[in-house]
Amino acid sequence: MNDEFVTFDEVRARVASALAGQEIPGRIDRLYIVRNVRGKVRLVASRPVEDEEGCAAALRRLADKAARAAGAYGVSGPERGVLYVHDETMTSLAQGAQPVEGLERVFWAERLVSGEDWWTVRETAGPRKSRRIALYSVKGGVGRSTTAAVLTRHLAGKGHRVLTVDLDLESPGISSAMLGKRERPDFGIADWFVEDAVGQGDRIVERMTAEPAWARTLEGAARAVPAHGAEPGEYLAKLGRLYLDSPERSWAERLERLLCSLESRFAPTVVLLESRGGLHDIAAAAVTELDPEDVLLFATDSESCWTDYDILFRHWRDRGLAPRIRERLQIVSALTPPKDDIRYLDGFRQGAHDLFGDNIYDEACADDAPGGVFSFDLYSDNAPHAPFPIYWNEGLAAGASLRDLDRQAVAEAYARFLACFDESIIAGGEKDE
Repeated sequence: MNDEFVTFDEVRARVASALAGQEIPGRIDRLYIVRNVRGKVRLVASRPVEDEEGCAAALRRLADKAARAAGAYGVSGPERGVLYVHDETMTSLAQGAQPVEGLERVFWAERLVSGEDWWTVRETAGPRKSRRIALYSVKGGVGRSTTAAVLTRHLAGKGHRVLTVDLDLESPGISSAMLGKRERPDFGIADWFVEDAVGQGDRIVERMTAEPAWARTLEGAARAVPAHGAEPGEYLAKLGRLYLDSPERSWAERLERLLCSLESRFAPTVVLLESRGGLHDIAAAAVTELDPEDVLLFATDSESCWTDYDILFRHWRDRGLAPRIRERLQIVSALTPPKDDIRYLDGFRQGAHDLFGDNIYDEACADDAPGGVFSFDLYSDNAPHAPFPIYWNEGLAAGASLRDLDRQAVAEAYARFLACFDESIIAGGEKDE
């Protein structure tokens, strides 16, 4: 028995080191190191090679080295060795698996209870008639719902057709904030997921959106998709069933299908996805799987906020996902203090630059680098780390209804944010098209 103390965070590097320099049998196309939901590590191969002379023995030796290096996270007893699986399982493992540096044809795969969508970033599907924009934060209480309402009014006032979707299902905001009691639709996101599980999702899609009264006089149009309908019903019972995969589709794929269905009915030019905060699965879906063109990252200049974002950014960096996600990101300085804001925003910019620079910018500086390098100077105003500021305002902080936002309070809090948003997000998107 191996009594050496090996922590979870050490396993990956130790196993890779133990297998470094070892020859992988040529008959094996791909060898996976799989860490299961309990953290145990095992080698997985695609074909039953026990009858091939020398190959099975070589794989058993590799499995033994991996198990010893993993300490308590290594598989012991009769299960120790290589697990041989069918091609369908190998295809499943390939989703989100990462090549192990220094080992040819060896990949690391994680089996997770939750959070799997953070391990992939969906490739851009191509031109769409609507522009999807996700509003995300690692912490709550930073004004995502208020900003979603402000952006809805702002964009609809400029002639856009805006679809605003409440994906903060554990703490619904838009459901009541943008719609009066008599305006709310019969059904919401939670209702669709439980009805879709029994084949009835398409029967309620037409009854999931509503137009806020204040939007009827605007040049464009706006519709909100709440978390629940006018009558929440057995909401907690629905909530406990929301995140199920179906036999045909993952939960994120089901959400994508719903969003496409809503888009086809309303034909929006802009879709605002008000995501749940934190590192929850639903936040991962909004940021990585629904293929938003832009992700607004709400943050405050605090050590805890930067630390939490660093966990996520470091994950993208270490898994090789940074190039797929970084051009979508834009940092937002939420709750910016009106007094001494210049000093505050300078500190915020430095914190954001450290976050991006340490994790997802290329090492070379953009001014000195050849084309194609993604990196920005600290004071570059077109960089994703350059903050869009939203100012703290007592009128908005007092809990006023988002259905009747005070124009003066919105102007004071959001003037600079909306100017940055129009120039970088909307105008930039139109140039891309």
